[in-house]
Amino acid sequence: MSQIVLPLGPPGGGAPSRIVVGAANQAAIEALKVPETWPFGTMVLLGPARSGKSLLAGWFTASGAGEAIDDADQWQEDALFHRWNAAREAGHPLLLTATPAGEGHGWKVALPDLASRLGAALHAELGEPDDAMFAELILAHAEARGLALGDEAARYLASRATRTHLEAERLVMAIDRLSLERKSAPGPALWREALEELHGAEQPRLF
Repeated sequence: MSQIVLPLGPPGGGAPSRIVVGAANQAAIEALKVPETWPFGTMVLLGPARSGKSLLAGWFTASGAGEAIDDADQWQEDALFHRWNAAREAGHPLLLTATPAGEGHGWKVALPDLASRLGAALHAELGEPDDAMFAELILAHAEARGLALGDEAARYLASRATRTHLEAERLVMAIDRLSLERKSAPGPALWREALEELHGAEQPRLF
């Protein structure tokens, strides 16, 4: 499993300092590396909650490749349209991140001029992680919190949890909190307790 290290300060604040690269985001990352190929210098990156959109936007701007607007779907459309025009006039590639409006539906834009420009942009989407990526996400979140979780813990949790980006974060948060409350290092009993807290006593085993 590969990764991109981010210049975002030391671990311990809860946010991962590296981007885990897997099948769910590989195509989007490759596109981010070549902004000169984007139609009209614009890329729209869609993805579910906690899927790394903000991390990728930070990496893109830190690399000096262009500008980024995170959560662009939360902006007023007139303001976003002016920002798009400013980036085009300056010759700066512009990355916009957004959360899909719903299952099977993309980001809906009402302003005709903005809709036409974004419609012509490059669109990429982040998917949910597979087994290997989910386990690595658990480790990345644990590292960010200074929590001692190893490969055995990641495999145990990944085989029993729902594989989403948000789930990886919630699991690690629960284990970290339980570890502090119990004043004990996280082991199988705490892993199981965290799973039960999120999903109930009967845990599905995913293959």
